[in-house]
Amino acid sequence: MEQSDFQLGGTAPGSLRGRRIVVAMSGGVDSSVVAALAHETGAETIGVTLQLYDHGEAIGRAGSCCAGRDIRDARAVCDRLGIAHYVFDHETSFREQVVDRFADEYLAGRTPIPCVQCNMGPKFTDLLKLARDLGADCLATGHYVRRVEGADGAELHRGADPARDQSYFLFATTQAQLDYLRFPLGGLPKARVREIAAELGLGVAAKPDSQDICFVPDGDYASLVKKLRPEADTAGDIVDLHGAKLGEHRGLIHFTVGQRRGLEIGGSPEPLYVVRVEPETRRVIVGPRRALAIEAARLTDINWLGGDFTGPLTAKVRSMAKPVPARLVDDRIVFDAPEYGVAPGQAAVLYAGERVLGGGWIAQTEAALAAA
Repeated sequence: MEQSDFQLGGTAPGSLRGRRIVVAMSGGVDSSVVAALAHETGAETIGVTLQLYDHGEAIGRAGSCCAGRDIRDARAVCDRLGIAHYVFDHETSFREQVVDRFADEYLAGRTPIPCVQCNMGPKFTDLLKLARDLGADCLATGHYVRRVEGADGAELHRGADPARDQSYFLFATTQAQLDYLRFPLGGLPKARVREIAAELGLGVAAKPDSQDICFVPDGDYASLVKKLRPEADTAGDIVDLHGAKLGEHRGLIHFTVGQRRGLEIGGSPEPLYVVRVEPETRRVIVGPRRALAIEAARLTDINWLGGDFTGPLTAKVRSMAKPVPARLVDDRIVFDAPEYGVAPGQAAVLYAGERVLGGGWIAQTEAALAAA
């Protein structure tokens, strides 16, 4: 098993004796391998799991995290490694900070990213406090990003495996958090992580990765939002860019910007997409694909990790999107070429090569069509 640098002053086996590492454990293969790597350094290693929800079938559902089966898996890994494992109940906090906000964002016509909210709240705020209270030298997680010691302190970089890079979801990490966090899997491909788990005989070696949103067991987001916010299922009109009625819908919660399927309207000479959702009028505005072209977006709650960086940058507006050239002008991100799939509620994450400079939440978009 290769040695992992926890950036605490030693890399050889046993070199961190006298140190203490807390590992955030979700019950999956990634965080389990992080715990094993930490234990190999000789540091006192403590596994910590936040119980975030307990939604019926999610307890026994493979591919979730932080629920019943996953907590048992995390405990089994800790037992095998011979390290302590603690579970903290954060269900109320998670409900308020993540689940309720998820429902409210849909109700407001925006496209939420609950994974970022979870990192901003329960994981990188509550867990950091727990780790500090336990006297740990750092908190280690299984995220596929890299922490690089730069001239002016710790920097956040994309994971070495492009297919696994999770930097988009960590843009809101503050400098103080980054100084304390460690990401030992950032330089490894996922296949190698599973090999390490198998070599150690960990029962989670072949466990499926988390899928969709962890607190939506069946992937039916609309049903969850409707359960939490019954008023979200109110019908309304589907209109074109000029306001002409084309049809009716069953509720705004069934639509997000860029969506093509599920409109159930015909007669158009070209495919139609959701261009905008108006909660105040309960209207879904549709148009051709070119109407989705965005030239700029206004950002709120910008988190900046770039210090005095002023050079060229790129931006991602979706987790799986390719970074594109852009400029940050005050609170606006201006794209060099029209960008598609830019939706209020999502995040724009800014990069300088592999380094994450920060990012912000998309509050408003400026259509390239209007500018033309």
